[in-house]
Amino acid sequence: MSRPDIVTLSVGDVIGSRTVTFDRAALVRYAGASGDLNPIHWNDKFAKSAGLPGVIAHGMLTMGSVVGLVEDWAGDPGAVVDYQTRFTKPVEVPNPGTALVEVVGTVGAVDAEAGTVRVDLAVTVDGAKVLGRTQVLVRL
Repeated sequence: MSRPDIVTLSVGDVIGSRTVTFDRAALVRYAGASGDLNPIHWNDKFAKSAGLPGVIAHGMLTMGSVVGLVEDWAGDPGAVVDYQTRFTKPVEVPNPGTALVEVVGTVGAVDAEAGTVRVDLAVTVDGAKVLGRTQVLVRL
């Protein structure tokens, strides 16, 4: 994929959208890879005793998965120079079943002189925002 041309970009342009799917197996794989074995990510009884609706996806798994939209659009994951978000609502992962995380990327700012674009991500599950103020700075 080729890199976007910064001179053709405007605030409000939608760069794309995608759906990221999590099931319990994905949570187990991520727990093993990350070392985050907190039982709220695999044990319903424990998660509910902690005041959660059930097992939830790791916040960093969610954050790391949705930025792929921007990396693919930019044509290079190394083009991402800054990435920030706020965790606003946990992503509940049913068993059996999947959580469908919807991601839409929109150009929030263009700085042609610096060669950067800020992409704002809207990240939702069933219409509810799960990540807030999600901004990715990309150098093109």
